Amino acid sequence: MGNTFGQLFRITTWGESHGGGVGVVVDGCPPRLALTEDDIQPDLDRRRPGQSKITTPRKESDTVRILSGTFEGQTLGTPISMWVKNEDQRSDAYNEMATKFRPSHADYTYQTKYGIRAWPGGGRSSARETIGRVAAGAIARKLLRSRWGVEVLACVTQVQDLVATADVESVTAAQVESNIVRCPDAAMAERMIERIEQVRSEGDSVGGIVTGIARGLPVGWGSPVFDRLEADLAKAMLSLPATKGFEIGSGFAGVSLTGRQHNDAFRNVEGRVRTVTNRSGGVQGGISNGETVYFRVAFKPVATVMHEQDTVDSELNNTTLKGRGRHDPCVLPRAVPMVEAMTALVLVDHALRHTAQCVPSS
Repeated sequence: MGNTFGQLFRITTWGESHGGGVGVVVDGCPPRLALTEDDIQPDLDRRRPGQSKITTPRKESDTVRILSGTFEGQTLGTPISMWVKNEDQRSDAYNEMATKFRPSHADYTYQTKYGIRAWPGGGRSSARETIGRVAAGAIARKLLRSRWGVEVLACVTQVQDLVATADVESVTAAQVESNIVRCPDAAMAERMIERIEQVRSEGDSVGGIVTGIARGLPVGWGSPVFDRLEADLAKAMLSLPATKGFEIGSGFAGVSLTGRQHNDAFRNVEGRVRTVTNRSGGVQGGISNGETVYFRVAFKPVATVMHEQDTVDSELNNTTLKGRGRHDPCVLPRAVPMVEAMTALVLVDHALRHTAQCVPSS
């Protein structure tokens, strides 16, 4: 349970960190979408470990194989299965974790819930599970772009106390990819990289914020009450490893404003209803209003640190544990494609639901 996401565009991810591989089954993708492995691989390359000096040194090619659901370079409308082989497991680095619970990891909760866990690499709770999400998200992004003209991107806007400037209306993918931390503010990016390198040298870790952006949505995606667009985005983002917070539009800062200050006034612009400001973050009443959707996701510092910490073992004896193995000092650079993927999955699902529910205007 809990491994499937979406309604009409539905994905199920599978696999453990140190198993034979990880993957995803995508069900509900419309037929005749041009799709090959070359459409998937670029996003997996942005997510893969070992890509820069500020990510984990685990060496994985993360080469994707499409096993089903396509023929002659097009989707069939049948389930699409994709697989990525695990190539660089070093399970011996986790031997001590077989009987000791890592602080702030899922070891204790998984063991208590299931009575068993795949302790090498964290098993199913490892961020390696997100390979399936990113692969599926690449399909969703292509469908959004080709059928509805929707653009999805994300960027790092904060590392610890270092806050970057990013205009959600104009930031480009090229700006995001211009540096290894994936921050569009070049000057701040250098400071972020220095901070991450510093905490890594100290055997520590650091967190921050990724901003998600979706431009070009039509009016009407999303549903009232329980299936609000922002609610599904929040669930999607908070399902990612290491996430601890979500806010859309003005978010928590909006509480300092009055209603008059916060309201997005409407204006007719060349026959189209637009808002003068966008404190709603592109969503009103749970439904997209045609403006840019933007939100922020808070990621905690990586739980594995190279210092002795208090913990308990499987017999509930007090003990200590020092982090070992290969880990990111900061998840943010690799979290950017994960946020993009989950955004695309939510949006394409709502796009298909909207198409099924609403009669096109004549």
